[in-house]
Amino acid sequence: MFSTFQVGVFEEGLFFVLFIPLALFYFYLHKYRIYRGGWQGEKQVSDLLIRNLSDDFYLLDGLYLKGGGGGIDHVVLAPGGVFVLETKNWSGTIVCNGDKWQRPSRRNFSSNPSRQVKRNVARIRSVLDSSPNLKRLGVWVDGIVVLTNLHAKLRLIEPSVTVLKLELLSGYIKNHGRLRKYSCEQLEAVGAEIVKHGVLRV
Repeated sequence: MFSTFQVGVFEEGLFFVLFIPLALFYFYLHKYRIYRGGWQGEKQVSDLLIRNLSDDFYLLDGLYLKGGGGGIDHVVLAPGGVFVLETKNWSGTIVCNGDKWQRPSRRNFSSNPSRQVKRNVARIRSVLDSSPNLKRLGVWVDGIVVLTNLHAKLRLIEPSVTVLKLELLSGYIKNHGRLRKYSCEQLEAVGAEIVKHGVLRV
């Protein structure tokens, strides 16, 4: 009886000694893949905008505003307004129905980019409204969800925010809001106010 108990305890201990590190390794490997995929998508967006936008545009990458709330992937200061970008490097068939994001026959997403970008737009507006001069200027701010994976198949059903594949992004930013025209000096003031309230990822 005693020897049987000893073997059982030993086997159980061995199971935990081997299983827990393997489980932790798998968990962090999965997290790393998600992070790496997200970082690659953000780099694609930055590279595209730097190549295709003129000196009249300003790009803030990896912005963390004071007070928490998570990072903002990109903020583009354009003559036509301020664009807040939420980047996703998702693959497969992606359905955006209003505010709801799904992948048919696969596990649903753990994040909701529509809500993320709306929240980040509200945060940027709040920063700009904190400056009397910029509040009087009435800077137009809008959000875009950008899908960077070339193999993603996107199906949109009355999305609540603008959703674009990567190849359409720079053209949209250049052409959207042509009735508005903010000067370089005004955009520099907007950028300075945003940076004053946050930190840019190095």
